[in-house]
Amino acid sequence: MKVVFSEQAKTGLRDIALFIARDNKRRARSFARELQTKAREIAQNPLAFPLVPRYAHSGVRRRVYRDYLSFYQVEADVVRIVHILHGAQDYETLLFANE
Repeated sequence: MKVVFSEQAKTGLRDIALFIARDNKRRARSFARELQTKAREIAQNPLAFPLVPRYAHSGVRRRVYRDYLSFYQVEADVVRIVHILHGAQDYETLLFANE
């Protein structure tokens, strides 16, 4: 199964790396790679992670890795990474602003 990162997910990874880089540039790069790897691993078993409770109808699922959340949707042969962000952020306003 193919994994595709949305522009929002790419931006999220970049923002996370920039934030961490303020204290440790090397760790920023390695942690961004870890997050990317964890998101790619979703393709191995895409239904293993839970649907976002209040928004199950949208098919958005969430994988937690440390303090970060990867939101994704499963399509026929693609896992679409919708967003990656810190768990303290208000993901509902970012992901479901129009609902």
